[in-house]
Amino acid sequence: MKITRQKHAKKHMGFYKHNFGFREPFQVLLDGTFCQAALRNKIQIREQLPGYLAGATQLCTTRCVLKELESLGKELYGAKLIAQRCQVRHCSHFKEPVSGSACLLSMVEGSNPHHYFIATQDQVLGTKVKKRAGIPLLFIIQNTMVLDKPSAKSLAAAQVMQTSQLIPEHQKLSIVQLKEQQGLEKASESRKRKRKRAGGPNPLSCLKKKKKTQETPQPSAAKKRNRKRSKRKLGTPADAGQSG
Repeated sequence: MKITRQKHAKKHMGFYKHNFGFREPFQVLLDGTFCQAALRNKIQIREQLPGYLAGATQLCTTRCVLKELESLGKELYGAKLIAQRCQVRHCSHFKEPVSGSACLLSMVEGSNPHHYFIATQDQVLGTKVKKRAGIPLLFIIQNTMVLDKPSAKSLAAAQVMQTSQLIPEHQKLSIVQLKEQQGLEKASESRKRKRKRAGGPNPLSCLKKKKKTQETPQPSAAKKRNRKRSKRKLGTPADAGQSG
């Protein structure tokens, strides 16, 4: 059972890493119900969770979760001690604290930009988490921590990204920037412009043809003048002999 559980966890982690960019250290948001279940089942979260997720982890919580545990009294004192050992992430409810479940949902708003895991035993919270894409869900069953399989929402989002966005937007922008830095983009544009200019008739070639046609009669006129001058020179000695 332990081997199959780890295989499933490895498969699910590969899905979140590949499709939603999860990287170590994995940030896990804990609520009071998860801390209480770990205490009852004698689970050492800090020691066991990195081995289960096959990577370094950071246990986190919020001020609202701590306030909620304090308000519940001595029954959840042990759970409060576990939560107090976690890193406190800043939420937007500093002045007016809300319930732990509402606070954790606000931490993963949008597309879960900080790549949080949600660790809870609250079924209502778990159902709301599954309606959002890219949020791994952890819970405790039979003295063991379990990473839930990707929800239908996460699977659909991953399929859309694989079909319509084969290249991420940030990589497209980086490719364009590299082209501009190396001058490849400008060179391609100049090549296109040169091809357009070469397509039309060259006006200079037409002007050269006209100049040739205008210059051709000039040498013929010069030859006629030379011939006339030569005839006059030939005729002068004959006239001089007759006169003598």
